[in-house]
Amino acid sequence: MSRPLLKWAGGKRQLLHEIMEKIPSRFETYWEPFIGGAALFFGISATTSSAGRRSVLSDINPDLCLFYETVKGNPAELIEYMESLEFGNNPVDYYEARETFNRMRGNEYPIEKSGLLLYLNRHCFNGLYRVNSKGEFNVPFGSYISPKMPSREHIISASETLQNAVILNKDFQEVLSNAEARDFVYLDPPYEPVSSSSNFTAYSSKGFNREEQVRLSSVLKELDRKGTSFLLSNSGNSFLEELYDGFHIKTVEARRNINSKGSKRGTVSEILVSNY
Repeated sequence: MSRPLLKWAGGKRQLLHEIMEKIPSRFETYWEPFIGGAALFFGISATTSSAGRRSVLSDINPDLCLFYETVKGNPAELIEYMESLEFGNNPVDYYEARETFNRMRGNEYPIEKSGLLLYLNRHCFNGLYRVNSKGEFNVPFGSYISPKMPSREHIISASETLQNAVILNKDFQEVLSNAEARDFVYLDPPYEPVSSSSNFTAYSSKGFNREEQVRLSSVLKELDRKGTSFLLSNSGNSFLEELYDGFHIKTVEARRNINSKGSKRGTVSEILVSNY
C-alpha cells in the first residue's frame, strides 16, 4: 500500500478510516482539487476496485504540484538527489535549505526544488505549509528529535500510484467544471478557522477567506445538480453548517496538532459534508 510522502497540517490520515467508509462504492473518475498530502488518494488507490481508475489531482500551490509531477515522472532522479542531500536536522541547515528553496522560482529546477520541499516538509513546524505576501515559504524549523525521511521504496511506491493521475495546477472551480455525473470529488480545502488565533490559511499568497468558502459551496451545489458525488471536510462551525444546509452533514472529532503549545492540542469538531 502506498502512503503519503508529505506530512500535512490538517491532513486526513487520522480520519482516513472514517472517510473511507463514506466514499461511494462505485464511481468513475476521482477528483481532488486540494491535494495537500493526498492521504485519501493514496488510501483509495490501495483498494482493489481502484485498479486503473483515472484520478485528477490539483492544487493552487505550484510547488506542491511540481513535487507530485516529479515523484510521478522522475522518481529515480529524486531519490538520487535526496541521497546526496547534506542538510541535517538543525536550524542552520534548515534555514539555508529554506532560503535556497525560495530562490528557485518557477519550474527550472524540478528535482532540486522537489527534494528541498520534501526535506523542509519533514523538518518544519508540524508539516505546515505557509507563505508570506511574496509567496515565500516561511515556516520555522520544527525541532524534531529524529525526523524520518521517506525511503527509496516509499518514493517508488508513490510514483507507481500516481501513474494514472493527472496533476494540475489550477483553481478548484476551473478543475471541477470538467467533473461529470458518476464521478466522485473529495475536497479538503484550507479550513475555516475555529478562532482568530488559529487561522493557518495563508497557504498561498492569495489566502482562502470566507468569500472563497462561499465560492466553493456554489461549485459544490452545481456539482450536485450535475449528479456528481462529493464529500467535503472542513471545520465544524455554524457558518459552514448554514452554508451547506440541505446536504448530509456528519460531525467527527479530530486532533488539533498545529498549536505551538502542546497543552492546547486537543480534539476539535470537524464536519464531513456529502450529497449522497
